[in-house]
Amino acid sequence: MLQVFTFPVNPFIACIGMRATYHVMLPQCERARSLSGRPEGPYRAVERADALVTQDFEGVDTLDKLFVHAVKRFSQASCLGTREVLSEEEEKQPNGKIFKKLVLGDYSWMTYEEVSQAVESFGSGLAALGQQPHNTIAIFCETRAEWMITAQACFRRNFPLVTMYATLGEDAVAYGLNQCGATHLITSTELLRTKLKNVLSAVSGLQHVIYAGSDEVCHADYPQSLAMHSMQEVMELGTKPENLSKEYKRPTASDLAVVMYTSGSTGKPKGVKMQHSNLIAGMAGQCERIPGLGSQDTYIAYLPLAHVLELTAEISCVSYGCRLGYSSPHTLTDQSSKIKSGGKGDCSVLKPTLIAAVPEIMDRICKNVNGKLREMSVIQRTLFKVGYNYKLQKVSQGADSPVCNMLFFKRVNLLLGGCVRLMLSGGAPLSASTQRFMNVCFCPVAVGYGLTETCGAGTISEFSDYSTGRVGAPLICSEIKLRDWPEGGYTSQDKPHPRGEILIGGPNVAMGYYESEGEGENDNFWVDEAGQRWFCTGDVGEVHPDGCLQIVDRKKDLVKLQAGEYVSLGKVEAALKNSPLIDNICVYASSDQNYLISFVVPNQKQLTELAKKNGVEEEWEELCNHTKMEEEVLKVIKEIAVTSKLERFEVPQRIRLSSEAWTPETGLVTDAFKLKRKELKNHYIKDIERLYGAQ
Repeated sequence: MLQVFTFPVNPFIACIGMRATYHVMLPQCERARSLSGRPEGPYRAVERADALVTQDFEGVDTLDKLFVHAVKRFSQASCLGTREVLSEEEEKQPNGKIFKKLVLGDYSWMTYEEVSQAVESFGSGLAALGQQPHNTIAIFCETRAEWMITAQACFRRNFPLVTMYATLGEDAVAYGLNQCGATHLITSTELLRTKLKNVLSAVSGLQHVIYAGSDEVCHADYPQSLAMHSMQEVMELGTKPENLSKEYKRPTASDLAVVMYTSGSTGKPKGVKMQHSNLIAGMAGQCERIPGLGSQDTYIAYLPLAHVLELTAEISCVSYGCRLGYSSPHTLTDQSSKIKSGGKGDCSVLKPTLIAAVPEIMDRICKNVNGKLREMSVIQRTLFKVGYNYKLQKVSQGADSPVCNMLFFKRVNLLLGGCVRLMLSGGAPLSASTQRFMNVCFCPVAVGYGLTETCGAGTISEFSDYSTGRVGAPLICSEIKLRDWPEGGYTSQDKPHPRGEILIGGPNVAMGYYESEGEGENDNFWVDEAGQRWFCTGDVGEVHPDGCLQIVDRKKDLVKLQAGEYVSLGKVEAALKNSPLIDNICVYASSDQNYLISFVVPNQKQLTELAKKNGVEEEWEELCNHTKMEEEVLKVIKEIAVTSKLERFEVPQRIRLSSEAWTPETGLVTDAFKLKRKELKNHYIKDIERLYGAQ
């Protein structure tokens, strides 16, 4: 059987005259099947319909054993790499603002054996400072090699590791530290000087603060009850013979490994309890979907390690002997904000073969490339269009085009170092247009679906599957059920495909929320009669005939308008974000009103050009506050709504333009760039009153 997918081409190609539609012919292979034979499932991957996988390597059932297993196999290979900061300089921008820029050297590497020695020393030092097995220890730090060394030391010594996003607000950090009851905290000099300065006095029970980084720390600036130590000092303490010689008990599979605090997109952050066995099972499922993962690969690590996607990606790569080169969103590419003009970003130096990315990062890459294409001559754009269309046809047939790669996409590939062979998208929905663009211009992209509560594991599409909008079949560690949600209009009897709320079951499902027993928060976790754990995701999906899942809605994103129509906010946002004029958008609906409003972060270059066409010349902030520009952007939104076939009631009728980009630092989006709707509502409360008040 063959399955036919119809899709329009990339928005840029369309804007320069490409009007054709391609039909993608994909073999209809069964990737998952319903064990019950009923449309609601449960669905399992066909190769593991009999039993779910619990571990990747026989007998390796803890994170400690997993790292030891890797060290034995790859002891002298490069493991963790960090770029040296040569200097920090100030650079004047065209608008007169002064930005700090970094001058970076090459990557320096620690071998697997050297990392293991550092892990042993640091763990020994923590024990010498009084850290006890089974007692929580917290980390509040940016993604860096010291984070992974800390994690491995905690896994080895059976210290449950409490993780928190480095971009959490002060109140959320204090809440998490107080709830988990940690006596020891690992952080960085930067966060100690900024985020933690006013927090530590509000945390009871904390005794020791250990910091990574070379900057000086003035102990007098912090509560006198706290003992302050550099990470190097703790390692030196750990190498003393009387400490290093002490025996300790390693963890078992059922021991608590991680308490991972969520990003707090729907309220207070919750600590998800993950046993060693949960994470081991989840990563076994993930690794099975990554073809050819091995010691020849280099992974660039820049997403927050407090996010389950990055943590499991890094540990998985280490377990297969990959190199991990550390980076940050500010230094990732040559165009990144902290890279000095003419300098090399981390991708250009590291030349990674594997990249994990949240959709926001891929959207930026896509818009960046499209922006440069618009600046080309008509001939260059036409040639690119021909190459893009040809490779799109090849990709849709499951093939590649080395000639197009060399002639048209080689320079584009250099944005990410030129060697990327696979990309994994997770954390939020990836738009179909961005996925196609990345598939054609860069490399195969797989889309994953999972949650912190399922250790990041649920489904991952196969890299050979070039259909869009789907997130693949269940991993070999998981199974999926659909539960009817009649109020939202989703049932397993829907045609052409069964739909419903997604339930994920398997050994990768976490043990619940930390210290939330009896509060109702654990109601979404349960154990069935066979002893298997399940989690109710709150997402709505549909299962295709081949067993692959597509996410179609989210229960919390569904709002009922005054006239009774249900609106999926996420669906509307995904459609409107396809416009090059819109960098980000949050659609808002009030149940006592009959229309939508939205807050829009416009693309600065696109809005400036639109303003000039309309005779408006102002500074950026004034431009975003200009009534005329709100009207013009609203016109564009309504045009996109028509082409996206949105219903009349799904189209925002009034908007507010934001001159400020929404970054995790602003507190308006999570580290995965998911919208924090509550915070956005509070931030724009006066605008909401204005937009709904002027009827």
